[in-house]
Amino acid sequence: MPQLHVDIEDQDRIEHPLDVVERLASLRDWIFDRAETDEMSVTSPGRWTDYHLAFTWIEDMEALHVACAFDLKVPERQRVEVLRLIALVNEQLWIGHFDLWSSDNVVMFRHALLLTGGIIPTHPQCATLMKSAVDACERYYQAFQFVLWAGKTAREALDAVLFETEGEA
Repeated sequence: MPQLHVDIEDQDRIEHPLDVVERLASLRDWIFDRAETDEMSVTSPGRWTDYHLAFTWIEDMEALHVACAFDLKVPERQRVEVLRLIALVNEQLWIGHFDLWSSDNVVMFRHALLLTGGIIPTHPQCATLMKSAVDACERYYQAFQFVLWAGKTAREALDAVLFETEGEA
């Protein structure tokens, strides 16, 4: 079987991809920290909780990675049911996915924007990357709460958050 090999040429970037993310966070008055050139953390307020976004520029893959987590530790006894919920939730997503970060037992949403060939991300691309991460966490946060705090099964929790009312009473 032939090996797939992509020859990525070194392209001089006009600006670092995280510069765009930094400007967007600043425009939204979000708290952010960029202690490293290729790493940045941003806190985004949400309806249910604050979301902690970690942006990483992965140079050798030319990818801007985002991981969005919320303050929700998963106890070992509920790990299996949360993993079931993550599998069900991931079936609903078109882009990105949820993971259970095993070292910290924290649920997070992850996605990456590929910028191969020296492409500079646009404001709309980075805004969509941020929005998709926060929106996914907002949409499914309560399902994780239902499993962890209400003892619901993964299916019950997902069904509860996907239930949408129509019309007015």
